[in-house]
Amino acid sequence: MKRIPAGRFTMGSEGPGALPNEGPAHPVELHAFFLDVHDVTNAEFRAFVAATNYVTTAERPVDWEELKMQLPPGTPKPPGEKLAPGSLVFTPPDHAVGLDQLANWWTWTAGACWNHPRGPKSDVDGKDDHPVVQVSWDDAVAYAKWAGKRLPTEAEWEYAARGGRDGTRFSWGDELVVDGRYMANTFTGDFPWRDTAADGFAGASPVGTFPPNGFGLQDMGGNVWNWCSDLYAAENHAVAKARGVCCDPAGPAKGDFAEPARAVEHVIKGGSFLCSPVYCESYRPSARRGTPSDTGSEHVGFRCAKDLDPPDRKER
Repeated sequence: MKRIPAGRFTMGSEGPGALPNEGPAHPVELHAFFLDVHDVTNAEFRAFVAATNYVTTAERPVDWEELKMQLPPGTPKPPGEKLAPGSLVFTPPDHAVGLDQLANWWTWTAGACWNHPRGPKSDVDGKDDHPVVQVSWDDAVAYAKWAGKRLPTEAEWEYAARGGRDGTRFSWGDELVVDGRYMANTFTGDFPWRDTAADGFAGASPVGTFPPNGFGLQDMGGNVWNWCSDLYAAENHAVAKARGVCCDPAGPAKGDFAEPARAVEHVIKGGSFLCSPVYCESYRPSARRGTPSDTGSEHVGFRCAKDLDPPDRKER
């Protein structure tokens, strides 16, 4: 882990490429904390499973009563085989498609889970140093507790991702390619059907492949999204700005939502190998998305945080 110094930064963005849920930008102060240098890897998650016999969300039978809460009212119950354990797998089409339908490149795949990320015929052999994926928020929290850590707040994650830079488009500067070198693992080519792998990868890359940021943290943009501890609300930044300078914010309480959510969502940050300027540029530090807490996918992982021991409440 790296010790992330206390500081003040501008959270959120209203700059080029920013989506409405990233603004308005507002000041945040944080105490110092620790953050994992890289995403939790397959090897690290395997050790957790071996020690605890933990069964991930993607390996458990689907609970229809919970699932229907995430679907439009009146959606009929699917056949039993469609409720088999599984998760979402990226299935690129072989031609250009509309970008308004996620089903054009995501497929619910029975048997997909952390050690079979693309379905039962896939595995993670030889990928011990790749970030673990197909993990839900609940899975990430369970691992963090076992490791004596916790998930970072959204504010901690964004501050750490900036690496001491406040105001640049990316954590390393304003350009994706610096001196001919890609600074993150993203989707290069024509999303979602043709990835040229110009950055060296079509899919996830081993942790630490790309240059670290100013705090010495790896892959804080691209590769795989990271779960945060905060509940997600699209309007959260507007609420926070109205309150003035935020100190160690932990996100909204469930009752803070403008409208009750049908499904509980938590924040994910950092973007992934599927992020493209033609669809989303979510490898920017300010980018944020809400994802149902019980949902895993092929491009979402996590890293852990930890408080100082003892906490240095004088430093900020």
